[in-house]
Amino acid sequence: MSSRFQQGKTALITGASGGIGYEFAKLLAAEGHSLILVARNGEKLQEIALELEKQFPISAKVIPKDLSQSSAREELFREIEREGIPVDILINNAGFGQYGFFSEIDWPRENEMIQLNITALTHLTKLFIGEMIQRKRGRILQLASTASFQPGPLMAVYYATKAYILFFSEAVANELKNTGVTMTCLCPGPTGTDFQKNARMGDNWFFKLNQMDASSVARIGYQGLMKGKSLVIPGWTNYLGSVLSKLSPRKIVTGAVRILQETK
Repeated sequence: MSSRFQQGKTALITGASGGIGYEFAKLLAAEGHSLILVARNGEKLQEIALELEKQFPISAKVIPKDLSQSSAREELFREIEREGIPVDILINNAGFGQYGFFSEIDWPRENEMIQLNITALTHLTKLFIGEMIQRKRGRILQLASTASFQPGPLMAVYYATKAYILFFSEAVANELKNTGVTMTCLCPGPTGTDFQKNARMGDNWFFKLNQMDASSVARIGYQGLMKGKSLVIPGWTNYLGSVLSKLSPRKIVTGAVRILQETK
């Protein structure tokens, strides 16, 4: 194991090849954390690892994996365990969405979304949380969304996966009290990444109007993570939206989301 992979200074980031995951990698490297970068695109991860190792006195280990596959998650954990690298910060950032009517989207695509957004996040948390509790130190960040706060017609499964992440995270954060380990759920709104393109949402004016840049979302999330906050909602409009979603009748909220999703 590299001497730079030291306890208290190593972070594992999933979905690290772009967007918010990449911005988290830059922030953590700047703070002196060595990195374990995980995503499907190994070539892109290598570029990022070299970039960050040149800029900062850290080590960046690249592990290309498709985390929607259960075997890949086990392989990831075993490789890190064999090399004796202590994971002090786990950032479960990997995930994607899909636009369209539930009845029309192919099952393999939605199953992959469920496996990555829900199962992989839960499984990786399960794999690493025990060691953190034993060390009485650790931080976990789960990437949810403002989609967590209401149903989402035309992205029904995606919104539901994010609701799961929110409730799962808040419950486990409560269980972790007095253990030295914290869990933070980050709920950004529309963010300037490839999410909209990959979800095939088209040109949605609402997303453009309310979009935050990925670096700001990561910075706010990182600050909340380090403070041990259980819930972080970047941006006052996103926070206001989450409050209104709770106070308004569910049918009205669902209808409003449908209108916003349809607006191109």
